[in-house]
Amino acid sequence: MADDYGKFITLEGSEGVGKTTNIEFVCQFLETNNVPFIRTREPGGTPLAEALREAMLAVREEEVSGMTELLIVFAARTQHLEQVIRPALALGQWVVCDRFTDASYAYQGYGRGLNLEHITALESWVQNGLQPDLTLLLDLAPDVAEQRMQERTKDRMESEQREFYQRVRAGYLERAAEQARFRIIDAQQSVDGVAAQIETHITDLIRHWRG
Repeated sequence: MADDYGKFITLEGSEGVGKTTNIEFVCQFLETNNVPFIRTREPGGTPLAEALREAMLAVREEEVSGMTELLIVFAARTQHLEQVIRPALALGQWVVCDRFTDASYAYQGYGRGLNLEHITALESWVQNGLQPDLTLLLDLAPDVAEQRMQERTKDRMESEQREFYQRVRAGYLERAAEQARFRIIDAQQSVDGVAAQIETHITDLIRHWRG
């Protein structure tokens, strides 16, 4: 019998790694296996959180500090958790989320150079111990990701320099080394190769969930 509580899957990675394509694959795979789920994203997931996302990502002349970004993201995350993620999990639904708190460590912590202890304090306060059951990190060198994004209209975060994304990538890899829930996926391989790795990890989680 399946657990009464749903599972929480997050997909992480910098811009250009293929998160959108692979989130769609995850959702299709869960649907094929009759697993109830919702798909969401961060920042975002509720009308208020989406408005905060839009405010944070808008290209503007005013300089936006890293701490401002961090507080906006955690304000959106609070709303997202209370209105979407926790209720879905309590109903036995799985949650598939495009980024979560690991992105705050990678982008604002390593990318912007903010104090990691401040992020940890916010994480403890807002999440009250809730963590993903599985985090799929799509890893790709920033120069390759940059080539993939050449045709894309970029928001404020996507317009950063390569050095910023190198720090973000390093932050993600350090998080992955510290957290057992991470599975690192080589995003430079073929679409089918990435999907095969993801399928293996999610199959294991489904098997555990169903007992």
